[in-house]
Amino acid sequence: MMLGLGQIGGRLYRGEVSVNFVGRQRLWYTISGFILVISIVAVIVRGLSFSVDFKGGAVFTFPSSSATLSQVQAAVENGGVSGAIIQQTHGQQSGWQVQTKALTGAETIKLEQTLSTDLGVNSNNITVTTVGPSWGSQISGKAIEALIAFLIVIVLYLSIAFEWKMAVSAFIALLHDLVIATGIYALAGFQVSPATVIGLLTILGYSLYDTVVVFDKVRENTAGLLSGARSTYSDAANLALNQTLVRSINTSIIALLPVSAILIVATSLLAANNELEELALVLFVGMLSGTYSSIFIATPVLCDLKEREPRYQALAKRVSVRATGGRAAQRAAAKASSRSGGPAGPSGSGDPAAAGLPPAQLAEDVQDDADYAEADETVSSADELTATASRASGAPASRAQARPGPRQQPRRSGGGTARHRPQKPTGKKKRR
Repeated sequence: MMLGLGQIGGRLYRGEVSVNFVGRQRLWYTISGFILVISIVAVIVRGLSFSVDFKGGAVFTFPSSSATLSQVQAAVENGGVSGAIIQQTHGQQSGWQVQTKALTGAETIKLEQTLSTDLGVNSNNITVTTVGPSWGSQISGKAIEALIAFLIVIVLYLSIAFEWKMAVSAFIALLHDLVIATGIYALAGFQVSPATVIGLLTILGYSLYDTVVVFDKVRENTAGLLSGARSTYSDAANLALNQTLVRSINTSIIALLPVSAILIVATSLLAANNELEELALVLFVGMLSGTYSSIFIATPVLCDLKEREPRYQALAKRVSVRATGGRAAQRAAAKASSRSGGPAGPSGSGDPAAAGLPPAQLAEDVQDDADYAEADETVSSADELTATASRASGAPASRAQARPGPRQQPRRSGGGTARHRPQKPTGKKKRR
């Protein structure tokens, strides 16, 4: 299997096999747009579940293997608290975690006593963690500042290292990953904590790393592209994407394996909403989204931006002309079709003016025909001069290329064409 994957990677790198990612950008844009709409609607309708670190509140944690969910809910309501989030914890000892809004000192003591009395739990085993609203707002502000600073630095770096259009494409891919990850958290009801923000910044860096690798190969493939007419910018970028495809897939799989292991261990063995689970969860979601965006979003967006430049539009036109055999071949085919009576245009004639072409296109076609004719005349003149020089000098070039053997007789041309014979030398004839 690994040998087959390596062979596929080699064929993709050499261009023997190619997946047209750039040519199907409308399909990828449609899929991403559908996912983005669902994510935005989920954030607006359901909202995000922030931990106490962001919104402030109190968390009561206590061990109890005999209590049920309904009993814990009844004890919390008896303590005068409503709207609490109750979750069962698993680990070395089963227990419960009660997350409430911000409470006063008296309300905290009352709820702790009620839990101890109603559930039969020793008050010394109840752990209370309190976070003030001001601390939560500070954490939220710092997280937003860190995200904005990260995006600004990334755009500046890519603009300097590559170009601003690559920076814009990478920025769009990053926003794509950010919105999708946020929408998944809103749909699934996952809790957003400071560990989630740290993981989010990490996966944005991972997505950017994969995008930069692809862009570096795109820059290598498009160097000197304008000097010829072999491929368009989109073709060269698509080749770069195929050349780095296997590498991107292998990197993503290798990165997802340990993250998946951490997520499984944290979910099954540790308490609910632990920091390890929150970090692994956002890493898993973000790596999948980052791999998708680096392949299906970043490079197609870059090609759309570059193909709008006049120089690359002219390149695409030259490539198209070269692929169809040149304008001279097109005009010759039109004239041949006109002579044979076939419809070469809307009016049935081979004349480009009769075909309804604009004057600028007609002038360009005439100039191209002149260039092709001039090039043909130049080649014909050069061939004629070469043949004349060869005859005047006794055709040494043909002798050099002829195989050794008996002397060959000169070819006589038929018709009334006079042959050129060398003049007899004057003076005495030397005897051999």
